[in-house]
Amino acid sequence: MLISGILVFFLFLGPLVFFHELGHFLFARLCGVRVETFSIGFGPKLFKWKRGDTVYAFSAIPLGGYVKMFGDDPLSKDELSEEDKKVAYTHKSKWQRFWIVFGGPLANFVMAFVLYFFLAVDGEKVPEPKLGVIKADSKFHSLGLRTGDVLKRLNDKKIYNFDDVNIADSQISKILVGRGGEEVELETQISTENFQSNLLTSVTQLKAPIYVDANGDSFLIEKEGGVVVSIEELSNLKGGDTITIQKIESDVSKLGVWDPENTPLKLSSSKSATLDENADEVNEALRTLGYYPRELMVNKVTTDSAAKEAGIKAGDIIVGFDNAEVSSFIDFKNMVQDLKEPKEISLSVLNSKGLRTVELTPKETVYNEKKVLLVGIESGIIGFGKMIEFQADGIFSGLSIALKRTVDGTVNVVGMFKKLIFGEVSVNNLGGPIAIGKAANDYFDLGLSMFLRLMALISINLAVINLFPIPVLDGGHIVFILFELVNGGPLSRKKLLYAQQFGMSLLFLLIFVAVFNDIKRFLL
Repeated sequence: MLISGILVFFLFLGPLVFFHELGHFLFARLCGVRVETFSIGFGPKLFKWKRGDTVYAFSAIPLGGYVKMFGDDPLSKDELSEEDKKVAYTHKSKWQRFWIVFGGPLANFVMAFVLYFFLAVDGEKVPEPKLGVIKADSKFHSLGLRTGDVLKRLNDKKIYNFDDVNIADSQISKILVGRGGEEVELETQISTENFQSNLLTSVTQLKAPIYVDANGDSFLIEKEGGVVVSIEELSNLKGGDTITIQKIESDVSKLGVWDPENTPLKLSSSKSATLDENADEVNEALRTLGYYPRELMVNKVTTDSAAKEAGIKAGDIIVGFDNAEVSSFIDFKNMVQDLKEPKEISLSVLNSKGLRTVELTPKETVYNEKKVLLVGIESGIIGFGKMIEFQADGIFSGLSIALKRTVDGTVNVVGMFKKLIFGEVSVNNLGGPIAIGKAANDYFDLGLSMFLRLMALISINLAVINLFPIPVLDGGHIVFILFELVNGGPLSRKKLLYAQQFGMSLLFLLIFVAVFNDIKRFLL
């Protein structure tokens, strides 16, 4: 498993590094600069060959790469002949040097665009945009939307998956949904921003009816010879009904979304049980039998969170909040937000060792310019719905979709780094090579399209990070070039040396934080 995981990581990282360095290489050659080395990886060269003036190499530390150009050291005191100046990087025009430097990030943007285009044209499996539980007092309910509706069209734009909800129109006047095998058109009047906000905060995910016990095992419910696979079927169960509880042998932790038709689960042992006649609803009846909705199981605990400090671990089941039972994860989140300000709460936590009480104080943070309280746990919820084939209508449609996804991805990445800089998001969210490797392996298990989607997103991340105005990064070099344009000449040797030392220190600090977070998150 370890070896295969490492191979997947390199399969993921290799193309990202290669295309970034290829961007620098191609623009350097285009501008007449002699490229001395093109290396994937750092450190000692494991394999190398020379073609023309360039040594191509695979080096020992495969966590990046570099392109070494002749005359690229602005601090060098070596005198160059007139012939050498023609192929030296530092003797090229400002705009030529700009394109050579910008070529790396540009290649990563282009790579993301090409991957998104390939996915759109070739087709990919995506979860259908099915709405989860819509409460009677919610904004969506007043618009006519109901639990289980599948979004088909907003105004005149087709909706294939939830990524498409980010439409250009400022107002939504028509919503077409699929409901009960028919299409229903709703006349509405809501701003796109308000619609998106309600989708994120008010509509809970449509959940697969999967349950867990204190040991962390997962189960399905069977009634009259058929497995219960929908909320509607689940709600039809009542007190006094005899059910069969089927243990799931398949690993459901990486399902994300369960499509019963296309993803059958392997079932093993089963046992019969009778639902409590006094229970108000099925989840309450199953709770008396020792089974809880899987969404109440902790999937992950955030580093440096209140939950982490209180000793809550992945696999724990949150069953109580102060003196109240917790019936769903959305109820738990609402209970936390209802506190209004940080104060100590008592959680009832269940696992294989039994039931225990945990005292903790949620931490206050800012999300979308609003103060929110966070406990720091991620739900083990598994979505429910069909995986549908999404394919662009043609080449031009594919180009449009790819451009939109690339631009949206860039805006989202820049927004996240902005929140990091201004303290709206903790630096504990930074991830290093272990985090990237884990994500790559998780998405690889979900299929090629999901793997390529993640590769496109990380390619955008790599482009944006390299454009940071930090000396030694591409963005820092671009700032120096812009300074030359404005100032009429380069920085002095002394100032340039200080800038490079500052840049290296800042870069090493960022790397240290990311790697430290990896160690805390995955190894401790």
